[in-house]
Amino acid sequence: MQQSPRLIAIDIDGTLLPPEGKVTQRTIDALLRAQEAGIHIAIATGRRHCYALRVLREIGLAPHNTLISSNGAVLRNFNHELLHRSTLARDTSIWLAQHLADFRNTLVLTFDLVGPDGEDARGALVVEHLDHLHQSISRWMVANEPYISHVNPIEDALTGDSPIQAMLCGTIDHMQQAEAHLLAHEHVYSANHDAHERLHTARVAIHRTEYPERDLCIVDILPAGCSKGIALERLARSLNLPMGQTLAVGDNWNDLSMLQTAGSAALMSNAPPELLALARRHGWRILPSHAEDGVAHLLEDLLGTAK
Repeated sequence: MQQSPRLIAIDIDGTLLPPEGKVTQRTIDALLRAQEAGIHIAIATGRRHCYALRVLREIGLAPHNTLISSNGAVLRNFNHELLHRSTLARDTSIWLAQHLADFRNTLVLTFDLVGPDGEDARGALVVEHLDHLHQSISRWMVANEPYISHVNPIEDALTGDSPIQAMLCGTIDHMQQAEAHLLAHEHVYSANHDAHERLHTARVAIHRTEYPERDLCIVDILPAGCSKGIALERLARSLNLPMGQTLAVGDNWNDLSMLQTAGSAALMSNAPPELLALARRHGWRILPSHAEDGVAHLLEDLLGTAK
């Protein structure tokens, strides 16, 4: 690392959060020490703001730190003050629902309805079909029941606020088919790959996250130009920090843009094999897994408090 990082962006699932679903005390202590050392902590996640807070509240990070949610579509500080929000245009959202005719039973629309306390309201999540989603992401559906509205057809939910993203959830094979179907259209590009040639025609960017051990894949569909990497650049500019003083930590394909954009990068050893191979080619640091306090290892090393 050529410069000491003053801004560290850390993913949640598979990175900050261990398999048990609760951030360890060792990691909490390391985060708070990094904050005390003057490092700005950004949590960069595919989760929406409200759902991310279920994990983050117990850490006790100061209000000035930043939560990058919905894969970069929304930035808020830990006081829930809105810093930036991107939305899918209404006509684009309607087009997506119709274009995804064969995958509508896997579709979730997300709206940014965060209140002053950081909580969402019912209607923050809209689904047309419940049964398939309960099969593929049952725990998530149960945990988010207070926020889910069942709207059929889903286009009827697009008469007011614009969504910040759409999401498809299912088996890896089924979602690979959905991703291929989307990428066959000129309005769509993958944020997981180099897609500069499509940017002038694109309406949406897709971000893939895979969990092979659960045969689960999530395809997030965001406004064109949205990614964790772009959000990290936006945040660094607002803090008057050069990108050379940023560090990104992640474990999955939706983290790739910020890993490539940051001044330095670290990847969890529980990342997919193809991403680990990419990390080795780029010379990124490979950390112990999320089950072994990999984030704490990194922060302790940076702060000179390694155990």
